[in-house]
Amino acid sequence: MSTTSRIADRAAALPAIEREDVSLLLVLPGLFLFAAFMFFPMLYLLGISFTNARPSNLFAGGSFLTFGEATFVGLENYATVLADGAFWNSLGSTWLFVATSLVLKIGLGLGVALVVTNRRVRGARFLRSLLIIPMGLPAIFTITIWRGIFSSAQFGLANQLLNWLGAGTVAWLNERWAAFFAYNITEMWLAYPFMVIITVSALQDVPRELHEAAMVDGAGYFARFFHVTLPSVKRPVLFASILTAAASFQQFLIPYAFNEGGPARLNELIIVYGYREAFQFSQYGQGAAIMLVAVAFIGAFMWLNVKKGRLADGVDEA
Repeated sequence: MSTTSRIADRAAALPAIEREDVSLLLVLPGLFLFAAFMFFPMLYLLGISFTNARPSNLFAGGSFLTFGEATFVGLENYATVLADGAFWNSLGSTWLFVATSLVLKIGLGLGVALVVTNRRVRGARFLRSLLIIPMGLPAIFTITIWRGIFSSAQFGLANQLLNWLGAGTVAWLNERWAAFFAYNITEMWLAYPFMVIITVSALQDVPRELHEAAMVDGAGYFARFFHVTLPSVKRPVLFASILTAAASFQQFLIPYAFNEGGPARLNELIIVYGYREAFQFSQYGQGAAIMLVAVAFIGAFMWLNVKKGRLADGVDEA
């Protein structure tokens, strides 16, 4: 018998404690840690967003976990942020990045998953083990490699490929849409293993009888793909898409490591924008307001997709 079970049995033997109360007591430490590391930082961030916090006043006074000498300014930070054209450009660039990278990730993930689940492909299990390698590498390592590939210099691998094809050299990180394209390719590379894993799992659950019945009816490969395979994997792929879209919305390392959201802040995604306002321009209050607005947008996005995609159906009955 495990130590946890013995503790639970002894606690349940106490006359004043019901078994349901014991279950609650066992999860209390976890709830406390979750609240300490999740809710309190969020509440502190919310408090900072209503102040004129800067390094010079937030840490003044030496009091622990207070707002120092920062003063309450109400909704001034939110008004300043929402009136800033750079904020809306950043938000628009972020949503565009989420949409374009998501299309690439779904396309590559679904394509690769179909290949490695095809019975005609030899060594499919070995291929699956290779495909998840990017997940085991530190993200900053992978991003640094891709930054070298998209180097604006002639020795960059992307430029060498263009030269081999007879095209000219591209200043990848110095041109807005070239840099945006480089962001997307790198994001696709980082996230496609997750999409492949989810899609492969979904494809393995598609009953073979459905394909065989469709073949008897004369359906070709594409007809079976659109009318049998896609409907069967739609919900798992949609769920994975929502998660990876949320990750794309929070992407910081790629734009910051590539060119700090450049050129001229044109590709500054929302997290980079908030980080720069907070730590480079020392506007902690505005930085907190930006992050909370971003949290509100991504929260609304995920809620809407889960609701429209009916991904929560059956949860109440569980």
